[in-house]
Amino acid sequence: MKLEGLIELYKSMKDQDIDRYRFEYKHGKALFDVFFFVDENPFILLFGTKGDNFSFEIQVRPGFQIYTQLDNETYSELCRVLGLEFDPNNPFSPKGFFEQFDQAIPINAKITSRANPHDIAVYRSVAEEEDKIYFLGWRNNDIRSETVSNTNLQKTKDLLGFNAYKCCLSKNISSCWTDDPDKAKKVKLPE
Repeated sequence: MKLEGLIELYKSMKDQDIDRYRFEYKHGKALFDVFFFVDENPFILLFGTKGDNFSFEIQVRPGFQIYTQLDNETYSELCRVLGLEFDPNNPFSPKGFFEQFDQAIPINAKITSRANPHDIAVYRSVAEEEDKIYFLGWRNNDIRSETVSNTNLQKTKDLLGFNAYKCCLSKNISSCWTDDPDKAKKVKLPE
C-alpha cells in the first residue's frame, strides 16, 4: 500500500532539514505519537500509544510503500488499544487502519515538532542506561584511549539516528546521556 500522505510531509521535512518528525494520530480509543524517521533505510514509522505501553514500527519502502500485514502479537495489541471487540463478521483490518492514517498525515512539518531523543525513548527501549534518555553531549574516546561500545552505538542509532551513529562509529565518539531533563542539550553532530 502506498502512503500518499507521507509524500508532502517528506518534502516539507527535507525543505527544513528535519530527519525525524513527530505528530499525533487518533484512532478509536487510542492516541498515538507517530514518528517518521527519514534518516533510516528504509524509512521508519514508529507508532507509540500515549498512556499505554504499546508501540510498533512499520518500514516505509521506496515509493512510500508499506506492508499492512501485522504479526499476530502486534495485531492483537493494536486491537486492544483501539478498544475493539472481536467480531468474526467484521474483523479489524490493518489496511483500513493505515488508510485512515494516510488521510490524517500532516502536510507541512513544523520545526517545533522535530522528534527529540527523549520522546523516542518512551517507545524504543534502550539497553544502555535506560533511565538516561536526555542527550548530554559527546565524548571523544581517543582522548581516553577507549573505544565506543556497541551498546552506546545502538542507543545513539535508536535515539539520534543513523547519521549520528555513523559519525560516532567512524570517529570513536560516544553519545552521553542524563536522567535530568534540565541538563538536556540540543543535538548537534560532532565535527
